[in-house]
Amino acid sequence: MKKMKKPLLMVVSAVFLLVTVLAGCSNSGGKDPKPTTTASNNKEQGSEATETPADAPWVFGSSPLAFSAYTHYGWQDFPDNMDANPFWKYLKENKQVTITPIHAKGNHDALLQTMMADTSQLPDLLYGDRYNPALERLIEGGQMVALDPYLDKYPNLKKWLDPKLMDLLRSADGKLYKFPNWYTEKPTNTGGYVVNKKIYAELGSPALETTDDLYAYLKAVKEKYGDKVVPMDLDRGSEIQGMGVIYTGFGEGNLYKSLSSELQGVIKDDKLVSIFTDPSFRESQKYLAKLYREKLISQDWWTQVRDVVSEKLMTGRVAVYAGSGVTTFASRADMALREKDPNDGYFMIWPVHKAGLDKNKIYAGGWDRLGWNVTSITKHAKDPEKIFAFLDWMTGPEGMTIQFFGPEGGNWKGFDENEQPIFTDTYNEAEVTKIQADNDPVQIVGNTSYIDPAKLKFVNSLPLEKQNWQARWQRDITWPSSNDITAINNLPMSPDSPLGDTRQQILDLSLETFAASTTAKSDEEVDKILDAAEKKAQSYKYEELLAWRTEKWQSNKAILGE
Repeated sequence: MKKMKKPLLMVVSAVFLLVTVLAGCSNSGGKDPKPTTTASNNKEQGSEATETPADAPWVFGSSPLAFSAYTHYGWQDFPDNMDANPFWKYLKENKQVTITPIHAKGNHDALLQTMMADTSQLPDLLYGDRYNPALERLIEGGQMVALDPYLDKYPNLKKWLDPKLMDLLRSADGKLYKFPNWYTEKPTNTGGYVVNKKIYAELGSPALETTDDLYAYLKAVKEKYGDKVVPMDLDRGSEIQGMGVIYTGFGEGNLYKSLSSELQGVIKDDKLVSIFTDPSFRESQKYLAKLYREKLISQDWWTQVRDVVSEKLMTGRVAVYAGSGVTTFASRADMALREKDPNDGYFMIWPVHKAGLDKNKIYAGGWDRLGWNVTSITKHAKDPEKIFAFLDWMTGPEGMTIQFFGPEGGNWKGFDENEQPIFTDTYNEAEVTKIQADNDPVQIVGNTSYIDPAKLKFVNSLPLEKQNWQARWQRDITWPSSNDITAINNLPMSPDSPLGDTRQQILDLSLETFAASTTAKSDEEVDKILDAAEKKAQSYKYEELLAWRTEKWQSNKAILGE
């Protein structure tokens, strides 16, 4: 086997470590808790007991709430303290909340292994990818709290989330353990291409519609600016984000999701087939490899962390930025650059496509009615009902409005007949942009169905030049250039299932193959790498895995009535 480059070896090693993590999980655990009483909760939190009936819901903020929280993503930790962002600071000062973050500092797989081996070290709240096998292992091992007993007492999630979607989230035992993030009934995609406004103008504002246009533009950037500017940065390489966006431009209807760990297949004739043999995928990998060889994309794009990308954007050293969630970083950078020069900043373009394809059938990202992340409460939590009450408040009108527009009395005051915030005459767009960017790392149970209409209510009333950057480009570019992938985006598999080993083998193989093919020295080498991957994948029962996922996908379509 060809010797792997160091960044690739690090990625694959991390994947193998996850297998070890799963193997070390304890299967012990107690029964699902019944909703706790308000009186006992108050005693545990050190406050006076009340005469509130035992079955009455706890009022969030009426007494202290303290819990630990951990995010299982290699590219982020929760903030160091509660003064680090406006929302957590508000919770501390106004709602008697104390959150103790657990930091992995990049060693997330190792930390999770430790916590799963000794469940007394588990956090009270765990946030992360809803498809992570470790989460399923914890659920099967009895370490997670079922949320069903709280749904009627605290009504926001039940009110805003379609019951069909809730059924898709349920585990094999029929119970709900996952509180979804950014669930919706309308497009939510925030992926695509961001362009540096000043650099674009200095290069004559050329056409940027096709992949050929993009290549020519990146060449022009390199020729004019040399090493001072990165022609194109791709977000979170090892998570396939930028690569996925590039792939969608090489085939009408191509799914960004096809490259993800939970699909890794292409739809053809209403079933899933191999990604490695897909002609449009091969073409996109050759295109990406050419960009890499000619140093038109960052040479460390596969391993660089988001903070590095953010810093380059903030200083205007990136000509084009592509990924599956570009609006948060780009909006913050746009504001920073425009403060120094009104003609500087960033804008978005329609997703680029291969010449000859219909641009209206190119989807840089998909949107899932269940969003993408989940938050779960572990059996380690002393007050699971209070934590759920907090999450339910957070996903409701007041919690969502404070996260996006700050506390009541500043940019908004009160709600209208549709429960939307009433914006004040002192509404400050720059302040709102900063609030939204600063709160992004802690928005763990976002309700897109609520907040998007709230954002657009004010944005649409403003002249174009004063509109919120994120809301404007989501409305005009990212939402209309996405497709609904809910049915095919929810294919969880237990790590102990008959195909669990195959799933992990294909995941390991894919990461290795994707990294190798995008750094290949020629088109011929790309084909050779993908041919070898296809042969190896078939030896891992890849066809059986794709058949299982096809069956699950069709079942989801039936649940959703599609």
